Amino acid sequence: MRISLSRRMSSLLYLARPLALTFVGILFLSLGATYLSIWFYRSIPLPEVFETVTLQFLPHLQRGLLFVLLGLAVLAAGMWQLSTMVIIPLHDQRSADGELVLGYHRSQGRPRIAVLSGGAGMLILSSLGEHVERLTCITPVQDAVEYYYRASGLFNFQNVYYVVPTPVAARVQAELDNGTVINVMRVDHDPNLARQHVAHLMLIPDGMDKDAATQPSNGYQQSATDQRLASAPASNTKKLPLTRLARETLRDADAILLGPGSLFESILPNLLIDELREAIQQSTAIKIYICNLMTEPGLTTGFSVSDHIRQIKRYGGFVPDYVLVNVQRIDTEVAQLYAAANQAPVYLDPDAYEETTILTGQDAAQRHVIVEGSVVIEADLASSVVQYTASLGSPGESRAVRVLRHDPQKLTATILKLLRQV
Repeated sequence: MRISLSRRMSSLLYLARPLALTFVGILFLSLGATYLSIWFYRSIPLPEVFETVTLQFLPHLQRGLLFVLLGLAVLAAGMWQLSTMVIIPLHDQRSADGELVLGYHRSQGRPRIAVLSGGAGMLILSSLGEHVERLTCITPVQDAVEYYYRASGLFNFQNVYYVVPTPVAARVQAELDNGTVINVMRVDHDPNLARQHVAHLMLIPDGMDKDAATQPSNGYQQSATDQRLASAPASNTKKLPLTRLARETLRDADAILLGPGSLFESILPNLLIDELREAIQQSTAIKIYICNLMTEPGLTTGFSVSDHIRQIKRYGGFVPDYVLVNVQRIDTEVAQLYAAANQAPVYLDPDAYEETTILTGQDAAQRHVIVEGSVVIEADLASSVVQYTASLGSPGESRAVRVLRHDPQKLTATILKLLRQV
């Protein structure tokens, strides 16, 4: 994690009082040692080498200033090392008898986390807010930010903030593997496209071809406008400036979370903004991708964990440091419901293993695999919930179905555990 001079020194604020007492104690000890040295020097004959060691050949003023400067240099070096080694006890981990349980976090305090996710994903991660200094969500480029402000006011999230990536409105076009060009938000609403996946993603700033229709024609045949959008050069995305708040969020972040959320609808579009992509590439923050639980019809059909990572590398120019993958196996009934909707669980393919690595934590060392350059961590991240759905044809009728969703508590615990380990 990035540790600036100010933030590194601020970690010592936790120890301001004991350090002040220590300094006063050292001062009294030094005075006592000085008086004893003077008595010893005047009372007992000493070899000539002591005159050289104590700088007797210099005037008293120069001698005193030299020792003060040397002492300050040694003190500064010690404080610098102390700022990286000190650990602070967690105040909320106490045993039944009131004694402090051994549990610690890094001295630089609670981390600052930046999130690039979808709307539902940001709500899921909101429980992280009470455990971090600041959780700043950079909203998807095509979403209206008012939605997030309303959600924040409704749930009163702690330490959770929302910022837009760019002040310029834009839409996201997807070219599917069968040549169809369509607004990415409409792909999963068409059952005829369920077996496709995105081959190319484009960000079209508002104002470009504004007189032309942005939706594909009936039957999803490419019109002249669709073909022009599909061949639009990547330089069009340079018209989208990064907001100051988004830039500062990425600059100051200790960790950057990608997901949970739709890969092509919510996460990758923001990476098409040049300044945002470059800010993430240059950031020293820990980058964590929370992989989708299920494939998305028409978007990531047939995708494995490695396919998701490759798309982030393709559009973002980087690979996440860590990838969180749900290891929980869903029951047959739920799996059949998803299969009927052309969705399948996203699991880690054993054939994708490149090598293994070991992370040491408070509990025990754990072995994980490396895929596409990312450390993949399998954990129980999801829960099965009941959701009521209605069709457009019969809006008054609804039915209960079991669906798989990222569990806020499980996800929060896994992320915090990972941040403590790295």
